[in-house]
Amino acid sequence: MNDKMEEVEREEEIDPESNPLNEPLLKRNRTLSSNPLALIGEKVSYIESLDYEINENDLFKDDWRSRSRVQVLQYIFLKWLLAFLVGLLTGIIATLINLAIENIAGYKLLAVLKYIHKERYLTGFLYFTAINFILTFVAAILCVCFAPTAAGPGIPEIKAYLNGVDTPNMFGATTLIVKIIGSIGAVSAGLDLGKEGPLVHIGSCIASLLGQGGPDNYRIKWRWLRYFNNDRDRRDLITCGSSSGVCAAFRAPVGGVLFALEEVATWWRSALLWRTFFSTAVVVVVLRAFIEICHSGKCGLFGEGGLIMFDVSNVTVRYHVMDIVIVVVIGIIGGVLGSLYNHVLHKILRLYNLINQKGKIHKLLLSLAVALFTSMCQYGLPFLAKCTPCDSSIPESACPTNGRSGNFKQFNCPPGFYNDLATLLLTTNDDAVRNIFSTNTPQEYQPMSLLIFFVLYCILGLITFGIAVPSGLFLPIILMGSGYGRLLGFYMGPHTNIDQGLFAVLGAASLMAGSMRMTVSLCVIFLELTNNLLLLPITMIVLLIAKTVGDSFNPSIYEIILHLRGLPFMDANPEPWMRNLTVGELVDVKPSVVTLHGIEKVSKIVDVLKNTTHNGFPVLDDGVVVPPVVGHANGATELHGLVLRAHLIQALKKKWFFKERRRTMDWEVREKFTWVELAEREGTIEGVAVTSKEMELFVDLHPLTNTTPFTVLESMSAAKAMILFRQVGLRHLLVVPKYQASGVSPVIGILTRQDLLAHNILTVFPHLAKSKSRGKRN
Repeated sequence: MNDKMEEVEREEEIDPESNPLNEPLLKRNRTLSSNPLALIGEKVSYIESLDYEINENDLFKDDWRSRSRVQVLQYIFLKWLLAFLVGLLTGIIATLINLAIENIAGYKLLAVLKYIHKERYLTGFLYFTAINFILTFVAAILCVCFAPTAAGPGIPEIKAYLNGVDTPNMFGATTLIVKIIGSIGAVSAGLDLGKEGPLVHIGSCIASLLGQGGPDNYRIKWRWLRYFNNDRDRRDLITCGSSSGVCAAFRAPVGGVLFALEEVATWWRSALLWRTFFSTAVVVVVLRAFIEICHSGKCGLFGEGGLIMFDVSNVTVRYHVMDIVIVVVIGIIGGVLGSLYNHVLHKILRLYNLINQKGKIHKLLLSLAVALFTSMCQYGLPFLAKCTPCDSSIPESACPTNGRSGNFKQFNCPPGFYNDLATLLLTTNDDAVRNIFSTNTPQEYQPMSLLIFFVLYCILGLITFGIAVPSGLFLPIILMGSGYGRLLGFYMGPHTNIDQGLFAVLGAASLMAGSMRMTVSLCVIFLELTNNLLLLPITMIVLLIAKTVGDSFNPSIYEIILHLRGLPFMDANPEPWMRNLTVGELVDVKPSVVTLHGIEKVSKIVDVLKNTTHNGFPVLDDGVVVPPVVGHANGATELHGLVLRAHLIQALKKKWFFKERRRTMDWEVREKFTWVELAEREGTIEGVAVTSKEMELFVDLHPLTNTTPFTVLESMSAAKAMILFRQVGLRHLLVVPKYQASGVSPVIGILTRQDLLAHNILTVFPHLAKSKSRGKRN
């Protein structure tokens, strides 16, 4: 008995990495689960994968063959037209959001500064706190009660959608409206969040609504929109919308395209590149037109309507070889701080999830508590700073300034003096960025003020993200990074030729790369923002070092959020141990595959739809006569293809029933179905009424079946199958046996997205975690 136990223990200690593919893995103690549940908005929801694969059934082939040259040109023209409308509407809405925020926040701050000037400090504090409380309450109540999916940045969910995961209610009209109003309220309230993330979500919502013809309940059924009634074209439009949102936030068209390519899009091609660039070009034209209108300063009290964040094109960038050492240090600090920010934010978001699960009141109270704390800090901390005399070289009209854009806020200082901390705190977030990025001002900010600013925005950046308001991560990270960058520049000033304002730019870039792990798109965004090509080399160095350092500690912030939400995001690179696991072994630990016959009884279809949650079913034909040259006996079983749940429900709804088992003619199918109807995924089996008499009838599934599904041999490795699944954009992957024989089914299982995720596989094969941890140690 003891010898047997020792033998079992030796088997368990075998390194799974050394296990050959032709030997099954041992100790399977669970069943591979495919329950797709994720945290969407405020509750756990059932999610589905998207059908990016072309469903080549008989109706699709007939529709494709029957399209005339005019219809093909119309389809191409409409794709470009929708890309134009996405850019146009995103640019207009972004401009209106900017103008609303600048004016609401501007008049609020103007009134507060008047109270301070009159030394009515308590009145000013109460007014400042009350306005911020009301604005936050409006943004939070809209998100909590009407559109929970509008809270947060929305970028992780967009990444998941473009990866193939359909998140419910993410791109609806209600979400769009709440996102717009909520962004205005939250940013105007002075919360440490930006409008950049929400703008990406807004652009994606606009694209989705245009592609489907409006909201779900009021969709326009125009004939030309039928071309876009599929997941593939909707995916392309949402990609255009996400790049347009980034462009509208930073006025960076090339950066917006690269952001979509590097960060959110999983599937890319050259035609999509051109259309996203066209959309961002339209956004830039719209923004430039409004900038010209706002150039007189009438659009906003702070800046030019919030349309220009910063510009250092007039600065001569000079640096020597020794300055590269300082740049490397900035990159290392940014990578460490970025990974630390991700780690702490992960813990706080988990805590917030526990609070939010208690109900809507708790979510609302959490948001209001953060707003009160932020208001107290922004109003009270400037009193700790010392008044600084204005530089004699600065015109009297420029220093001090109150009630408008400027670097020298008087606050509670006497004439001829300014409060540098109030310049950074009692202003809009965009104006704070412009102020701290200001160049040729080496003595403007005191190190203590910069330290207070940096520590405060580190705290606010951690506690603000995750509350029930639309929020973006870009601006909080820019403010944090610019704070430590400017502080470093203050102390390194005597030893370098780099301006302090450029130190702030490099600090912001390093922290963004350390947290978000983007390089190319960030580099181009900062290049387009600063309008200074000389910054390119040192910016590239900072971004590469910060990302490398951050990757050595933890994943990017968006990957962390995806994991917290439970969204089944499929990474580009499989785990090394997946090379030694076959898809046949994955199929063995799944329930048996449910198949249907080419001509099936209605009762069988209803039973399958009611008792399973699968969305695809292999269609088999028994007794197929095989030509003698093939070398098989007659009566083989043929894998005709794969039929989707939505198409089975359509067949039941339309009563596609026959009294006898027979194949239907092409004209019969075209009379009953259209390709547009088959593109719809609405409806459930519970909404279909089938009588007991109809249960005994038959349905011909051949015309509805995708005859070209992707299949793999059971001996293929899980890593190779995962790469194929992700790159092609599949929803179902059929596994076929390696050996064909009489009586052997032509399909032994189906793999879905959930089956190929590493953490799901480890729940079934827990001993693989040993090789995973061993690989990390090595």
